[in-house]
Amino acid sequence: MRIRICEYRPDKANKAVDKFFKRPAFDERAEEVALSILADIRQRGLTAVLEAARRYEGSRLSPRSLRVTDGEIKQACENVPARVRSAVRLADRNIARFAAKGRKRDWSMKTAHGGRLGEVFHPFERVGVYVPGGAAPLASTALMTATLARVAGVKQIVACTPAQPDGSVNPVLLYAMHVAGVTEIYRVGGVQAIGLMAYGARGVDKVQKIVGPGGTFVTAAKRQVYGQVALDLVAGPSEIAILADDSAKPAVVAADLLSQAEHGTGWEKALLITDSPELAAAVAQELPAMIARLSRADAIRRMAAKGIMLLVAESLQQGMDLCNRFAPEHFELLVRRPRNWLKKVTCAGAVFVGPFSPESAGDFVAGPSHVLPTGGAAAMFSGLTVDDFLRRSSVIELSEKDLRGMLPAIEVFGEIEGLDAHALSAGIRFDDTRKAEAVL
Repeated sequence: MRIRICEYRPDKANKAVDKFFKRPAFDERAEEVALSILADIRQRGLTAVLEAARRYEGSRLSPRSLRVTDGEIKQACENVPARVRSAVRLADRNIARFAAKGRKRDWSMKTAHGGRLGEVFHPFERVGVYVPGGAAPLASTALMTATLARVAGVKQIVACTPAQPDGSVNPVLLYAMHVAGVTEIYRVGGVQAIGLMAYGARGVDKVQKIVGPGGTFVTAAKRQVYGQVALDLVAGPSEIAILADDSAKPAVVAADLLSQAEHGTGWEKALLITDSPELAAAVAQELPAMIARLSRADAIRRMAAKGIMLLVAESLQQGMDLCNRFAPEHFELLVRRPRNWLKKVTCAGAVFVGPFSPESAGDFVAGPSHVLPTGGAAAMFSGLTVDDFLRRSSVIELSEKDLRGMLPAIEVFGEIEGLDAHALSAGIRFDDTRKAEAVL
């Protein structure tokens, strides 16, 4: 297996680099499929959901078996090994602690003349979380979404995840959902899960917002239900970029690149940018042997030719500029004095600083959500936070003196924008005063 090492010069065109960097956040073919499935669900409801699940997931569900029962959840919780329960609860505690610390609070400020301005925050009543489960049951994703919703105060947390052909859902995944605070679990995935949550169906109320990562079809479906529901961000196939100098250990760099390459959709991206040709060569030598030892070796080899790149830049500063241009989902700084370089990061979903901050810690237990923008969307979007489960309302409480001071400006804007009623609604409050002043 050949791993590409490319040299980058800013004054020289490099088609391979341009092609690697230009990865679309959306797949047009997936958009067409998603559009068709969603249109069918809007028209035929639950019947269309179940037929799509049978066609695309191989599951044979009925209206009664779609929802995971309390008995199944209880049995799953009893069957999960103690060490797994301990890991899940550790992750939940860390995520909840981080979310509680970052949650926005109501605030207010005084106006010039005794009034108040501010913001108040209220949780959504009902949200949906999508938890991928095709290649593997992503128990961590249940925590990285639903735990945030619970901390925000959401009362109804709906989760959808693909089931096995026999209709079963991995017990660890069910346990993680239970710990996170999920109140309803439906054994359905893909576009049909997004349609079920966005539109609702017989026995399933629609949600107000959908969050969570997914493959190209889930991402396409989420885009097309925007407006029917609120959404979080573009969270598609995983990616990682690493900025490293010659202080980095080649085996560590190789392992960190593979931590995202192994997800298995074939669309993953793993990028190393370094100013050390020797490091790039050593990493290229490490990768094939390391891949051979992994359980998902075949999936990684399929994506390696187009999805892994080792890039040698003239300087670390040039490498940082390239990383910001790439706008990665995950970004590791394996350099000397990494905190100094952190100040230069402008476009990344999550930044992992120093040799003991592997991306895997962020994916599983550190605290910040691993639901992050992909496909270059980190240049425009931020990762999922507890605030994504809150609605903000601004509050304006003016005193009579405040409004009197603003009135001339309100009337000017009403005049220039042709909105007479706007000006009238403010001015009419002082009509009696104006009449009295006119008499005097």
